[in-house]
Parts: sequence; structure tokens; C-alpha cells
Amino acid sequence: MIISVASGKGGTGKTTVATNLAVSIDNEKNVQILDCDVEEPNAHLFLHPEIKDIETIYTPVPEIDLEKCTFCKKCAQICRFNAIAILADTALIFQELCHSCGGCIAVCPENAIKEVGRDLGVIEKGEKDHLEFIHGRLRVGEAMSPPLIKAVRENARTDSITIIDAPPGTSCPVIAAMKGTDFVLMVTEPTPFGLHDLKLAVEAVKILKIPSGLVINRSDMGDDGVKEYAKSENLPILMEIPFDRRIAEAYSRGELAVNVMPEWKARFAGLFEQIKNSVLSRMK
Repeated sequence: MIISVASGKGGTGKTTVATNLAVSIDNEKNVQILDCDVEEPNAHLFLHPEIKDIETIYTPVPEIDLEKCTFCKKCAQICRFNAIAILADTALIFQELCHSCGGCIAVCPENAIKEVGRDLGVIEKGEKDHLEFIHGRLRVGEAMSPPLIKAVRENARTDSITIIDAPPGTSCPVIAAMKGTDFVLMVTEPTPFGLHDLKLAVEAVKILKIPSGLVINRSDMGDDGVKEYAKSENLPILMEIPFDRRIAEAYSRGELAVNVMPEWKARFAGLFEQIKNSVLSRMK
């Protein structure tokens, strides 16, 4: 089972929910957490895993042999991202724009193009107690995060329960983290900004046709707009987390709420059971 924890906006408590949920699942089960917020991963700040393996991830980009190239421009014409420009007797490649589709190689009549690797970032793997931990770190200055997110997701095991901490927002990185998962757990806050971005996230999940549920963080603040919207969309509210200074203080120290307040561990375990039952009911 793969559960993606997402949010329409940043700062709603997505990582808090993902990490506390991961450590609250029965220790006898195989559990892993994948932090796919590769531009700014922070799950490790709360889980404190022992990193045991670091792997550099590359994405294929074209390299043109100018001795073979006849400057026919077919490679530039097929590229929808303007990553190749042919100027007189010169071929320019803008690697940062390349989406690694391989179209330029397929259409080159002279076999003058080959693929080389461009450094995207690293994947770090470790563990904490029973929990397997994996996250990606995007190279500073790199704009293409979806390929690294997909590389992180390739570590998801079929024999485990996988919790994905998705990036905030509703753009391509979020889709890469949510697509193909069994359930999307959305985290929001009861504010106009939270409601606005939650609506965007819900529409994205609808397109992907993934079952979803909602966690409202700081639920005793703000207004009832989120609850009214959830009711109108038949979006189940699976948990409400009230504002609690003890949770905020634990967060500021890099500690998990379930360790500071053990009663919350049972609540997060109950949250997982609700998700599991929802997924299983759809499989029948």
C-alpha cells in the first residue's frame, strides 16, 4: 500500500502528519517513508535516521557529435522544450531544458546524437528503528525535480507500507509524487488560504482518480470553510489536530508529537486503519 501525504500549500503540517503516521503503524509491518519533497526535504529532521547509502542520480541528455552532424535541424524541430538550437554550422544544447524524451536521438538520420548523464542530485537511504527511510536531495540550482522524485519512488517496495511525503502545491513535482498511489491523504488548515489551495489539490486528485481523505491541522482555529467544502465534495475528514502548544514545541525541537504525547500514537494508528479500510473497500 502506498499512501501519499500531500497539501495544496506549504506550512499546513504535511511532514508532521507523514512522519507521525509512519512511526505509528504496527512495528511488525514493513514500513518505509519516502520524502519526495526533494527541493527541501525535512522528514529526516524529525526521524533522525542513520544514513547508510548515498546514490547520485543522473538524467539522460543529448550530446551531438559535430563531425557527424549535417545540421538538418530535425532534432531541434522535434524538441518541444527548445532544448536544442541549430545555428549555421553549430549545434547548441540547453541541458536544463531537456526532458529526456529521446526524440532527438530517434529522428537523427546521421546517428550523431548520443545520451550522456546530467547530475540531478542524490538519494540517501537509511533507517530508524523499524522504519526504512529514503529521501532525495535536488542539486542546488537544478530546476527539474520530477525525475529525481521518480527515482526516489522506484525504491517503494511491494511488500511494505509506503508513506510518501509529497512536495507542496499542485504542479508537476506533486503529480510525480501522487501518481499511481493507493491513497492521497491531504493536509490543510482552516483558513482562506488553506481552503483555496485545498480546492486545487482536490481537483488534481480527481484527475488522477485516486481515493483521498483529509486531515485538518490546527482545526480549532480559523473558520468552517474547509469543513463545509469537504462536505460538499464528499471528502472524508479522517482526523482533526487542534492547535496544541506542546505539538508546536515538539516540532521546534525536531521531535515527533507521538513521542511527546503517546496518546497521539493511537490516534495516528487509527488514521492508518481508516485509510487501509478505505483502500480495501475499493478493491472488493
